[in-house]
Amino acid sequence: MKLTPYLKNLDSFIAAVIGFYAIYLFTNYSGVGLSPDSIMYASTATNIQAHGSLLTFNKTPLVFFPVFYPFFLSIIQFISRVDPIAAGSTINSCLFAAVVFTSGWIMEKFISHSRIYKWIILIAIILSPALLEIYSFLWSETLFILEILLFIIAYWRYEQRHTTKSLLVVAAITAIACITRYAGVTIVGTGGLLLLLDNILPLRKKIGHILLYGFASISLLVGNLVMNSLSTGLSTGTREPSITPFGKNLYYFGTVICDWGSLSKDAYPFAAVVTSVILLALIAVLLWKAYKRSINSYENIVIAFAVVYGLFIVISASISRYERINSRLIAPMFIPLLIACTSWVPDVLILIRMKAIKYILAGIAVIMMLAFEYSISLTDYQRYDDENDYGVPGYSDDSWNKSEFVVYLKKHQNIFKTGIPIYTDADEAVYLFTGMSSTLIPHKFLTGNVQKFYTQKRFYLVWFDNLYNSELVSLPEIMKNKKLVKIGEAKEGQIYYYDEAAK
Repeated sequence: MKLTPYLKNLDSFIAAVIGFYAIYLFTNYSGVGLSPDSIMYASTATNIQAHGSLLTFNKTPLVFFPVFYPFFLSIIQFISRVDPIAAGSTINSCLFAAVVFTSGWIMEKFISHSRIYKWIILIAIILSPALLEIYSFLWSETLFILEILLFIIAYWRYEQRHTTKSLLVVAAITAIACITRYAGVTIVGTGGLLLLLDNILPLRKKIGHILLYGFASISLLVGNLVMNSLSTGLSTGTREPSITPFGKNLYYFGTVICDWGSLSKDAYPFAAVVTSVILLALIAVLLWKAYKRSINSYENIVIAFAVVYGLFIVISASISRYERINSRLIAPMFIPLLIACTSWVPDVLILIRMKAIKYILAGIAVIMMLAFEYSISLTDYQRYDDENDYGVPGYSDDSWNKSEFVVYLKKHQNIFKTGIPIYTDADEAVYLFTGMSSTLIPHKFLTGNVQKFYTQKRFYLVWFDNLYNSELVSLPEIMKNKKLVKIGEAKEGQIYYYDEAAK
């Protein structure tokens, strides 16, 4: 009996329900995890919903991040009337369930379809420490990863039709992804590469489709950047040159891959080699498929994205300065990389004619994957055990919720007189726990901002002792230049006041 598409994906639906429950478990104790980025997104979403403005908690335009994720949260807030932070756990549970189901839907369409392979990969996705971490936080990656999978489906449908309408659907998804995360340009690159390698499109039509896709897919991003430039003079915020060379970024990338593969730190010395081998192997496979004129398949779309995203992260990290390459930064390529590195197994097994050898090799492959999944499940359990005691790391865990200084700050907001600026080493924390706007202490390397800060005639300074950011002007440095008066104190923090007239 031929199964309908819905019955074929019943296993994906069951896996999605399990994925939903997994995120619920990890965020049940203290709610969704909150980082400085999370508060930036949530506050902007609230301002969009309430005032139709793209202002963050510190009353500055949202520039460092694109606009769509806060807009997405604002829509949910408008419908549910629930603050994004309060609703974050449910939002992420739904998004992770959608990611799991969509991954299953994609694997159902593989050339060499294997039900066992599909189940094993779905389990690996659900148990992935990298993805469980991402979906435990209020981060834009939660939506971006789903958009990547939707792009893969849309592009596969385009390959079946090669119509302008289907290409515009691909371009629309790509355009939205580009204003969800700036790394969405990797989807633009993936689509362009696949169009270039497409062996069915006639040359004239190929050129037209590449141009159409290119212009349409970056349209929203260009609009976002122009809006940023007009409002602040900076298209993507302040960006500094990289301080990590290409070789070092290959190493950092490889250490994340080693962690994803549950390898010990003994493998770290070979991390750069691991990165190079994986990326070069995937590039070789993609070029070989193009040479054999068999580029149009789900598997190859997945490989193409893994290649483009991996190269983009390593190269861009060597040009522009941002956080060191870590699991969060490359998590959007986890599912494509997992599939790209394993989807060949069913293909190879089909080619083996001797059943005994086929079953032996299949058994070995299954045992290896189950051993891998057992290993990552131990990592998950340890993390769950910790977070069930203290909460998801960040501003929603007990180190903040039960902080004596945070409690003090909440009860003594009357200390602050209106009209006098508030500076702090954690402006997002001040907003989250008090609702007050403040200004972050300037970075040392932004000398103009440092000089401007020191020209202030009056200001408050809220200092959190449990934070340390070596790039910010330190408290001792400020005290050398300004005679601060302590007006409030509790364990883990102090409140200072400076008045030039009081000298």
